Amino acid sequence: MSSRKRVAILGSTGSIGTQALDVIARHPAEFAVVGLAAGRNLELLREQVARFGAPIATTADDGPAGLLRVAVGSDPEIVLAATDGSIAFEAVFAAVERGIDVAIANKELIVAAGALLVARARSSGSRILPVDSEHSAIFQCLVGEEPASVEAIVLTASGGPFWRTPAEAMEGADVASALAHPTWRMGTKNSIDSATMMNKGLEVIEASRLFDMPGERIKIVVHPQSVAHGFVVFKDGSVKSQLAAPDMRLPIAYALSYPERLALNGHAGDVLQALGAKQGDVALRYDFESPDHQRFPCIRLAYQALAGGGTLPAVLSAANEVAVNAFVEGRIRFGRIPDVIEGAMRRAQPEEDTLQGIRSADRRARRSAGEIVAAIEGSASQ
Repeated sequence: MSSRKRVAILGSTGSIGTQALDVIARHPAEFAVVGLAAGRNLELLREQVARFGAPIATTADDGPAGLLRVAVGSDPEIVLAATDGSIAFEAVFAAVERGIDVAIANKELIVAAGALLVARARSSGSRILPVDSEHSAIFQCLVGEEPASVEAIVLTASGGPFWRTPAEAMEGADVASALAHPTWRMGTKNSIDSATMMNKGLEVIEASRLFDMPGERIKIVVHPQSVAHGFVVFKDGSVKSQLAAPDMRLPIAYALSYPERLALNGHAGDVLQALGAKQGDVALRYDFESPDHQRFPCIRLAYQALAGGGTLPAVLSAANEVAVNAFVEGRIRFGRIPDVIEGAMRRAQPEEDTLQGIRSADRRARRSAGEIVAAIEGSASQ
């Protein structure tokens, strides 16, 4: 790189944000941090500002205006969107409309408003660069390929903490068990989504938006080792995959440095380690299994939302947030999360497929999901 790339991070104190800053710290000659937007971890934000010299920093108390200031006012070349939920929608859209590249790690944004965002990016010349390991894998496999040659794309899933758990035990699982992801280090929301496998359903919708692919051509396989992150199946029967040890810093680095690659975790002397083995292993096994849609109904709900189109994916995403929060707060059992989501989807009314319509659908879905949670609480107390 000829000069330091200016980077702004929305969600700098979260899991993705801190790992991104770890990547940047390893490559100080390549990146300059120009803006940081944090949640409520003020102590960590102060440390980040002091370490990276970010001239603009905001917190959750600054609201959407603070996110907008970081995303646009810091004059970045690339914005890493790593917040949960919908709070950063306006900030990300503003960056895209100004032609600023966006490394996207916010599932809710692409699920709810991905079609609009991709269309705006096409008009402005902004590049939408996926950070999720699965979408980064697909993105990498498609480089240099003709879209017409693609038959299907395949997203891999770890299966989460409950892949081998009997259905009856999973129904009443506690929060600590749901957060005990076997492979990845993630925040609370993403960890619970992995436990319900809603994360994979949301990723199917994301993939449809990012790669202009209908739902029926997007597949899921469970791969507990989390080394093969995605596959592209071509019309001639060939299959390409991107493999790497499960480390979110790899897709983060690829998005930030694209189209170049940064030196991170080279394993030139140990091929098995490069393929995901632990140090000292002399053999490596990969397993691939079909997902269980009956035990994990959130997958089915996501495909339904994608097929329904319009603002229904926004409804799915918003209702899922409410249901996950209710579970974490102890208001509903783990097994009721999909019930809340399905109920909100059934109540959903058609909305205009604009950012304003998406916001309206989001609000209505949260209200519906909240009412369903309250009804579940009421029936449980009787």
